Amino acid sequence: MAGLYLCVSPSGARSWIARVNVDGKRREMGLGSFPDVSLSIAREKARAARSDTTMGIDPVAHRKEARSARQALKATQKTFADCAKAYIEAHSDSWRNAKHRAQWPATFETYVYPTMGMVLVGEVTQAHVMAVLLPIWKTKTQTATRLRGRIEQVLAWATAAGFRHGENCARWTGLLDQLLPAPGKVSKPKHHPAVRVDDMPAFIKALRQHDGLSPKALEFVVLTAARSGEVRGATWAEIDMDAKVWTVPKERMKAGKEHRVPLNTQSIKLLEGMPRIEGTELVFPAPRGGQLSDMALTALTRRMNFRDDAGRVCVPHGCRSTFRDWVFERTDYPRDLAEAALAHALENKVEAAYRRGDALERRRAMMQAWANYCEGVANG
Repeated sequence: MAGLYLCVSPSGARSWIARVNVDGKRREMGLGSFPDVSLSIAREKARAARSDTTMGIDPVAHRKEARSARQALKATQKTFADCAKAYIEAHSDSWRNAKHRAQWPATFETYVYPTMGMVLVGEVTQAHVMAVLLPIWKTKTQTATRLRGRIEQVLAWATAAGFRHGENCARWTGLLDQLLPAPGKVSKPKHHPAVRVDDMPAFIKALRQHDGLSPKALEFVVLTAARSGEVRGATWAEIDMDAKVWTVPKERMKAGKEHRVPLNTQSIKLLEGMPRIEGTELVFPAPRGGQLSDMALTALTRRMNFRDDAGRVCVPHGCRSTFRDWVFERTDYPRDLAEAALAHALENKVEAAYRRGDALERRRAMMQAWANYCEGVANG
């Protein structure tokens, strides 16, 4: 066929080339290597190229444009799994909790990817989301609720990145809330077993009968109404004994905001009796170095065997609930002061935006009264 050539390189490699004329200029286009492309196929490609030139089409430019179009289309066609992994990579550094960082990929691998992982994110529909959520909505409600929110965030990311258009089909308000029962109506929240308010003085008395750093850490948890993780990670540099203030940096706070804790007399006394362990700045280090584990405190409460009204063995985190119940049932301190002591974020976003102080001195009197109560000392 005129214009069809077999080009042989110095290395012996052979490939087909078609020479065509476009607007009076000779163009060469590769048709593939031999023998992968047979003579008959090479002829067909050469005829198609010549047919294009008769219609004023440059076959070389046309092929480049087609290749570019395919590449552009491929760049916009990401699967849900692609987007989920990209979202996790982009945001995981901002997630302070290691458990939280591990849960994202784990829950997607278990519940999402088998159903819609390979679906192009631009084609994910409400039906896909429902297929993921329905099987676990009533049996694993908390997991399903978190999963829905994570799917919504990934789809929002995909939309912002240009891989998807239209509404977010994992949105709860006005969409999925019409198809699924509210999580609170399916599964009632389970509160942490907490020491009864009346039992707290006996709990502290029993706790002081135990030796070691774990009992000291747990007592500090009670006296400050702090979270276990905040206490276990406390360092001497965070504590100002003169000002009687413990400042927990934002990196170790659940809300990501620095939290100042007024230290009552009992807390100061406890700290004064703590040994300074060489080689660590931790106030309550583990016997073998590093932080105490959460299980060390949990095991301690199990051995003490104090139980809540439902007969469940109390856990360290429940001591915060005991403090909250004491404020509500036994004192006149306002609710927002107790919430500030617990480092809870304000539900009212407008109020949170305008509130600048942390009521440290107002909280100091409340925390002293709480410590007195725990110790069985009457408040004057």
